[in-house]
Amino acid sequence: MSSETDSKPQITHIALKVSDISRAAAFYRDVFGFQQTDLRRDGDHVSCHLTDGTMDLALVEFDPGSVIGDASGEDTGIHHFGIDVDDTAKFAEAIKQAGGELMDDPSRPGARTIKFRVPGGGGIAEIAPKNWHQRVGGASK
Repeated sequence: MSSETDSKPQITHIALKVSDISRAAAFYRDVFGFQQTDLRRDGDHVSCHLTDGTMDLALVEFDPGSVIGDASGEDTGIHHFGIDVDDTAKFAEAIKQAGGELMDDPSRPGARTIKFRVPGGGGIAEIAPKNWHQRVGGASK
């Protein structure tokens, strides 16, 4: 079943910059019953992905000096949110045309996700291929 809403971009992911990934993950599992879908090193960080069945919550612990980790400041908190799109190249071009700033992550060459800053502020966001952000059991991509 295909419809216009199938290709509509959707916010599916939020990443929190944490200082102790094990403690933070245990908190969300124990208090809210979130299911862990993945735990892995990716470039200059370790990420633990959890889900409530609707959203992907990534807890991210960056290595000291991480370019992308430091892009959100030194403190812990919201690092970025993710939007699944049907064509990342098309949306990357639209972001640039609208004055957005695409961000390179030197620790992840060729990554399928693209981080960006919005003109006018609002922190960091990322675009990713549809269904990139795991929201129901199994491992993230």
